[in-house]
Amino acid sequence: MQVISRAMLHIKDLSYRIDGRLLLDQATVGIPAGHKVGLIGRNGAGKTTLLRLITGEISLDGGTITIPRSGSIGYVAQEAPGGDASLIEWVLEADKERASLLLEAETASDPQRISDIHERLGDIGAHSAPARAAEILAGLGFDEAAQNKPCRAYSGGWRMRVALAAVLFLEPELLLLDEPSNYLDLEGTLWLESYLRSYPHTILMVSHDRNLLNRAVGSILHLDRGRLTLYSGGYDDFEEVRAEKQRLEGKLKKKQDDERKHIMAFVDRFRAKATKAAQAQSRLKALSRMKPIAAQVEDRVVPIQFPNPEKALASPLITLEDIAAGYELDKPVLSGLDLRIDNDDRIALLGQNGNGKSTFAKLISGRLTPQRGKSWRHGKLTFGYFAQHQLDELNPQATPLDYMIDLMPEASVSQRRSRLGSAGFGFEKAENRCGTLSGGEKARLLLLLATFHGPHILILDEPTNHLDVDSRETLIRALNDFEGAVIIISHDRHLIEACAERLWLVKDGTVSPFDGDMDDYQRLLLSEHSSKPSGNGKRTAKGGGDDRLGRLEQRRAAAEQRAQLAPLRRAMVEAEKEVNLLTSKIDKLDARLADAELYEREPETAQNLMKERGQCAKALTKAEDAWLMASEAFESIAT
Repeated sequence: MQVISRAMLHIKDLSYRIDGRLLLDQATVGIPAGHKVGLIGRNGAGKTTLLRLITGEISLDGGTITIPRSGSIGYVAQEAPGGDASLIEWVLEADKERASLLLEAETASDPQRISDIHERLGDIGAHSAPARAAEILAGLGFDEAAQNKPCRAYSGGWRMRVALAAVLFLEPELLLLDEPSNYLDLEGTLWLESYLRSYPHTILMVSHDRNLLNRAVGSILHLDRGRLTLYSGGYDDFEEVRAEKQRLEGKLKKKQDDERKHIMAFVDRFRAKATKAAQAQSRLKALSRMKPIAAQVEDRVVPIQFPNPEKALASPLITLEDIAAGYELDKPVLSGLDLRIDNDDRIALLGQNGNGKSTFAKLISGRLTPQRGKSWRHGKLTFGYFAQHQLDELNPQATPLDYMIDLMPEASVSQRRSRLGSAGFGFEKAENRCGTLSGGEKARLLLLLATFHGPHILILDEPTNHLDVDSRETLIRALNDFEGAVIIISHDRHLIEACAERLWLVKDGTVSPFDGDMDDYQRLLLSEHSSKPSGNGKRTAKGGGDDRLGRLEQRRAAAEQRAQLAPLRRAMVEAEKEVNLLTSKIDKLDARLADAELYEREPETAQNLMKERGQCAKALTKAEDAWLMASEAFESIAT
C-alpha cells in the first residue's frame, strides 16, 4: 500500500467484480484521520466486500487503496475464538507486542535490553492492559467470572463478542467493523455506542442500526450503484441532505429535458431551410455538448406486510400469576411473574442476554410449561414466532416456493407466487434454494412464514439483524399496522422506540414493567456500569505481568498524564480551527446576503445561502462547545 499524509484511508477509482457483476465502479473517497464513518448501502451493495478489499483479504480489479505506512488496521475475524484460553487471556494475547515483550522479559539477561523492554512496556501501557481488557469485556456482557472461563465454553455468538473485544482492546488506527451490534444485545449495543464515540482513532463501520449511525459516527459513507459518496453528520442528516439533493437534481433534469425539447423543436422546424441550416447545426452541437443529468432511480424496497388476525380476541389474551419457569425442576430461570398481555399490546423486553428473555418468549408462546403458579390464555389464541437461529434451520435445498406449497396445498401456482411476490420473492427468487439466499432474504422469508396465518400474538427475537436500514423502516410500518399484539426482543433501539408502548425488564430472575423510556434505561445501565469496580489487572493468573512493572510506576504516571493531555490538546486545536473556519464562512455568507438585489435577482440562490448560513451557525455552536469542553478537561488534568 502507498503512503499518504492527509487521510487515514484513501480509495481511488476502485473497481471490483464478483461473478461478472460490477460491484464497485471506480469508487473514490478519502477519510481523514480520526473520523468516525458509518458505511451504509442496500443488502448486497458490496459493503463487506469493501472492508475485505481494504484489509487485503481479496485483491482489487482496479484502482488503489492507500493508508499511512505506519497505520494499523483492526478487523473482526470471521472465525470465533475457541480453545482452553480464558476470555481475558485471549483478549490480552491479541496484543502480540505486549505478549512477546513479557515473554522476553522473563529470560532476558542483558541490562540494557531489560531496560529497553520495561521502557517499551511502559510506553504501550502494558501495566493497565488487564484492566482495559476486563473493562471492554464487561461492557460487552462478560462479568469477572465469565472472563475467566475458557472460550470453548461459549456459543458462536458470544465468542464473536470476544473477537470484537480483542479488536477494541488493540485500538488500531483504522478500526473496521462489520455490523458489530449483530453480536450484541441492547445493553451491549448501548455500551458500544458510548465506547465508539470516545474512540481515539479512525472508524469505518458497516451498520444498519439507525441509532448507532446517529450517535457513534460523524459521517456517513453511502455505497450506491458501485459509487461512494461521503456525507457529514449522522444517518438522519444523510437522509435529509440526500432527499434535498434528489429534489434539486429532479428539478434540474426537468429543466434540461425542457431545453432539449425546445432545441429539437427548432432543429426539426428549420433543418430543411437553407437560411436556418447553420443555426440548426449550431443547436445540434449545443445539444451534443449538454451533459445529461441522470434521473434518480431509487431501488424499490418491497414492503413487509403482516396479515391481521382473522378475528380479534377479547383482552386479556394471557394472564400470569406468580409463575415460575425454567428447564430443570426446582431451578427456575424466571419466577414471580405477575403479568398480563392484551390484544393490542406492543411490548419490548429489556435485559442482558442470559437473563431469560428467550425463556420468557417460549413461556408466552406455549413452548415452555410453567413449573408453578397460575396462567390463563385464550382458547383460540395463535402465535407467530421469529428467532434469528431459525435462519440456520431453513432447509438449504428447499425454495421459498416449496414452503408455500406446504402452507397452501390447495392453492394455485399463481396464488402461491402472488403471496411470495408480496414479500419480495419474484418469479426467479421464488425458485432460488434457501442456501443461496442472502441474510436479508432469509429474514423476509421467515417473517412471511411466522405471520402467514395472521397470529394474535407476534413474538420477534432480533428480527432486524440482516435487514438494511430501509427494510427496517418497512418492518416498523408493518408492526405499527399489525392489529395483533407484539412482543419484541431487539438490540435496535430505533425499532423499540418506534414500535413499543410498554417496556418490560428481564432481570434478577423475574420480569417486571419498567417505568421509564429508553433514555431512562440507558442512564440506568450507565450508572450500574460506572458503579462496578473496573478491576486492577490482578484478575487473571496468566498474562498480567503487573509485578514486573512495579519499578515503572512513576514513569507510567507521567506517561499516562501525557497520553491524557495529548488528545485533549489536539481536540482544542482542531475545535479552534473549526471555529475560525466557520466564523470566516459565516462572514462571507453575510456579505453576500447583505445584497438586497440578490433576493429579487436570484431568489433560489438567496434561499440556499440562508439555509447554508443556518447550518454553519449550528455547526459553530457545536464547535464552540467542543472547544470549551476540551479546554476545561485539559485544564482539569494539567492542574
